[in-house]
Amino acid sequence: MKNSICIVGLLLYAGSALGQADIYAGDAFRYSELTQTGTARMRALGGNHASLGGDASSTFGNPAGLGFYNRSEISLSPSFNIINAQATYIGNQETNSATKPSISHFGVVLAGNKQSDNRRWRRTALGITYNRQVSLANQFVFQGRNNRSSIVDSYIVDANNRNLNGDQMNAQYDPNTYTANFTSAAAYQLFLINGTQSPSNPNQTGPPYFRYDATAPTDQRNTFESSGGQSQWTIAYAGNLDDKLYIGASLGLSRLRYDFENVYRETVVGGLVLDNYSQIDNLTVTGTGINFSAGVIYKPDRNVQLGANLSTPTFTSVKESFEQTLRAIAKDPNLPLERNEVLVAPNDFDYSLTTPFRASGGVTYFLGSGKIGFITASADYVGYSGMRVTTKVYNTQDNTDFKNDVKAEVQNTYKNVVNLRAGAEIRAGLLRVRGGVAYLPDPYKVQLNNIDRSRLLISGGLGLRTDRFFVDASGTYGASKSAYTPYTLPNTADYASAQIDTKLTNITLSVGAFF
Repeated sequence: MKNSICIVGLLLYAGSALGQADIYAGDAFRYSELTQTGTARMRALGGNHASLGGDASSTFGNPAGLGFYNRSEISLSPSFNIINAQATYIGNQETNSATKPSISHFGVVLAGNKQSDNRRWRRTALGITYNRQVSLANQFVFQGRNNRSSIVDSYIVDANNRNLNGDQMNAQYDPNTYTANFTSAAAYQLFLINGTQSPSNPNQTGPPYFRYDATAPTDQRNTFESSGGQSQWTIAYAGNLDDKLYIGASLGLSRLRYDFENVYRETVVGGLVLDNYSQIDNLTVTGTGINFSAGVIYKPDRNVQLGANLSTPTFTSVKESFEQTLRAIAKDPNLPLERNEVLVAPNDFDYSLTTPFRASGGVTYFLGSGKIGFITASADYVGYSGMRVTTKVYNTQDNTDFKNDVKAEVQNTYKNVVNLRAGAEIRAGLLRVRGGVAYLPDPYKVQLNNIDRSRLLISGGLGLRTDRFFVDASGTYGASKSAYTPYTLPNTADYASAQIDTKLTNITLSVGAFF
């Protein structure tokens, strides 16, 4: 155990969820941002589900679209997300690429028998599908030389705020498990920061804290990698009235899984005491949820279809676990560093998440009564300001404060948006040629880090359809901007954020058979 001559503190990432409203508001948005979903056919058309129908992904896009089925179908859609991220940090650029495969869609549609012509309800259909609604896979790397600060400076801020002496910091560390109760206590054991000797007690230290090699620059490098997604099993039922009005409803059972590892490392340039040190953060999130949707499609004539769909928020029960490890490598052989790695006690937190309410409407116009193809367009309303996060892990007052803090953060940060989509299909015998575009406005009320987070998705694809089977392929390209800040300090001029430009290409192949 570190002796009482030195004292140190370190910022918590999430030690207590209280006071972390911005983190959980951001989590709510991350798990709610649907960009493009469904089969390769729907992706190639820009993600237009509202008024088209006749596709297995209608189960969740607009369940009324199942009413067009007159025969049963089974289909499978593997996808590949190709991520290319360029990060700029303190004037230095780093590029990182990765390919993440997944099963984006699986579906079975069971079409009912056609009713007699003297009955108004002509046919019904039942659909059961699996779909990856949100992909949470990401990867980026950034590095640069910082002449103004170190992450250790943020540990000093936390140690000063805690106002603990060396003995009190040591009491927060278990030498049997090498685990500290909070991050600053872990850093204290590694000699990352040190306390000032007390004038009244030479054997004790306390605030203000300092770090070794305080004037030396640091080479900072950060590696982030995440995986997982929000997926959903959906069961939907639809009916067809007079081949003009199609009505459907669905029940969605969602599953959330998100994992990330962030490795932040600093190497002291010309340092005399410490060579390098690292902070490794690991987060695991799991959850299950439920939602409902209902939709209609109406054909005023044989060439026009109008559609609308309403989807409730997804109500999700979430469990998360955050783990942190600090590591330090000494340069000075006389530094009494007993271990070069200290763990921080895991932080587990359970909460309930409510995603946005969604509504969509669209129109499809068939060219040559559908023999030539069609054009389709839709608008999707997403109520991001209605996202909510609640918990029951604290006492009644703290639970209420947490709920209100997150609600205020959501409403101050996010705004409701209307996503616009358009697509077209041209038919030539068995061949289908498709193209689409989607515009997703920036959902932030104020541009963070002066970044416009709106997205433009360009898609296209080909399809081959026979009486027995079909094969569809699509490609979607989109670019987005974001920022990542490894640590913060009271003076914003003393730390930097990485500006990250991400180019994402999705390749999806759908194969299916009719029966």
